[in-house]
Amino acid sequence: MHDLFADPAPGRRTALGPQACVLHGFALADADALLAGIAAIAAQAPFRHLVTPGGHVMQVAMTNCGTHGWCSDRRGYRYDRIDPQSGRPWPPLPPVFLQLAADAAREAGFDGYVPDACLVNRYAPGTRLSLHQDRDEDDRVAPIVSVSLGLPATFLFGGFARGDRTVRVPLQHGDVVAWGGVDRMRFHGVLPVRPGQHETVGAQRLNLTFRKVR
Repeated sequence: MHDLFADPAPGRRTALGPQACVLHGFALADADALLAGIAAIAAQAPFRHLVTPGGHVMQVAMTNCGTHGWCSDRRGYRYDRIDPQSGRPWPPLPPVFLQLAADAAREAGFDGYVPDACLVNRYAPGTRLSLHQDRDEDDRVAPIVSVSLGLPATFLFGGFARGDRTVRVPLQHGDVVAWGGVDRMRFHGVLPVRPGQHETVGAQRLNLTFRKVR
């Protein structure tokens, strides 16, 4: 797969499947506004490490914005309109988030995309996200739009079974991955983030994952 990502210049698009692609550098122009939005969201709904139904603490710290927020505890995985930590609704999706998600989805071939949830994930060096499918949404055709900010990461994009071969996709600050339609239920994950220092974001990777839940 080396040649596939040999020249990931901003503005380039790399296909990962019939309805999946990387939009290299697509979010660069909005990066500062996105980071400001993340800070405002975290001030209202702080990052936290969720617990899986099996009792394991997730490595990735996360929070949410939108009408629905993704939650996990011993009762299971689900979306909830209320932040269980504060008892209040999740912060609304900032306009810059909505516009970027719609623009990226359109560029990837999905017109009229209006997400109702955005998971905000924070990866410290060494943090990984195991292979999984996004199965908790009622809408399993609308795309997932994933925005990378900060430290580089290696995104794993697989097939429709956990044991299928995966492609290793290097992601840089400002890259966007979108997958939906026939590719919507592919397994995906993130390899451990390597130590480093991003000039703007510091020693971390931040990820925005937009979803259409209802």
